[in-house]
Amino acid sequence: MATAAPPGPARTGGARGLFAALEVDARLLGMIVAFGAICLAFQIWTGVRLSGPGFDPMGWLTGGTFLTPRNLFNLSIQTVSVAIMATGMVFVIVMRHIDLSVGALLATCSAIMAMMQTSVLVQGLGLPLGDPLLAPLAILTGLVAGTLIGALHGWLIGYLTIPAFIVTLGGLLVWRNVAWHLTGGQTIGPLDGTFQLFGGTNGTIGEFWSWIVGGLGVLGAWWALWSARRDRIRHDFAVKPIWAELTIALLAAGAILGFVAILNAYQIPALRLRRMFEARGEAMPPGYTEGFGLPVSVLVLLVVAVAMTLVARRTRFGRYIFAAGGNPEAAELSGINTRLLTVKVFALMGFLCALSAVVASARQTFHSNDIGTLDELRVIAAAVIGGTALSGGLGTIYGAILGALVMQSLQSGMAMVNVDAPYQNIVVGLVLVVAVWIDIVYRKRMGLRR
Repeated sequence: MATAAPPGPARTGGARGLFAALEVDARLLGMIVAFGAICLAFQIWTGVRLSGPGFDPMGWLTGGTFLTPRNLFNLSIQTVSVAIMATGMVFVIVMRHIDLSVGALLATCSAIMAMMQTSVLVQGLGLPLGDPLLAPLAILTGLVAGTLIGALHGWLIGYLTIPAFIVTLGGLLVWRNVAWHLTGGQTIGPLDGTFQLFGGTNGTIGEFWSWIVGGLGVLGAWWALWSARRDRIRHDFAVKPIWAELTIALLAAGAILGFVAILNAYQIPALRLRRMFEARGEAMPPGYTEGFGLPVSVLVLLVVAVAMTLVARRTRFGRYIFAAGGNPEAAELSGINTRLLTVKVFALMGFLCALSAVVASARQTFHSNDIGTLDELRVIAAAVIGGTALSGGLGTIYGAILGALVMQSLQSGMAMVNVDAPYQNIVVGLVLVVAVWIDIVYRKRMGLRR
């Protein structure tokens, strides 16, 4: 029989009692507040730069450019590549390892896919440009290569017991230069048109299908809440009050549909619309407008986020990862093959690096030698800022994605107000250190293991 929610938090007044009843994760709430503060700060900052002389706080807030649909659209597609890899980095760090090679591995996978499209399939096998098999074969080759390279790293770490820091540091140097060797140091492009659909503005699903995806997302979020409540009742755990469940359900629906509305509000330029109609042999109606909608790359990130969350919470593989990270000795004594588990985790990391390479190179529409530079630091920072403990055993997928969003918001905002790149990296480094310090303080106060 289900038990009622503990009476203590319900009797606590004010916001503290509300958060206790909702069972809000303090770190998640902190990241959301931090993201909101960053958006508000850069909205006002850009408004100040664009406004004339005089004190006009409301004009600064409404006249800024950071919270416009166009910038938020660009922010979402810029976050995807790092966020995809950050979900895999959660598993790596939870296992008490680190991967310093993700940016270089991304570059190698990007080079492999670019050369497959331009040299092997077109020049070597004679496939014509625009062939429907061109992009799928190139992507499949890149995904297989990334997975095999990641598995190699895992074998060196798990079976030869070489520290992950050394293996992946060597990988950073090796794979960055393998990418250079494959392309001869040249920029390769433009890439296949179908391949470019994974980039950003070149690949969106339109307003109608964006609302369909948003609706499915809302239903999925509600199902997850209902399923979690049902499981708690089944195991005789305390459950939240109905009003708290409904509040969380409404907040989730508002966030999902609000995000879709923002992306749909970014309008396709009239000239581009006209060319789209002309390509179909039609005339564009006077005054016709259309929004971009959800980018394919963001849709890929959403699929990865759901899949990785299910792996972490619902599969034996995910339970083994957190068990081995929490106590490796106990995990081995309980029969978990931690060596093979290490190979699997790094193979998954390699697969996600290759998937990020698809998004990153498609967004640029070509492969460049500097693609993925410093991504290893951004990915690790995103996972750590998102609450993944460097001591292992603790981490969340949604936290890593929020961490990537916070990082990209900082960098994009500073770029909009013309902060030089060296100072941007200084700020990101300081934010990373402060985030780890806050996480240490939080764990001490909550009585959690560091």
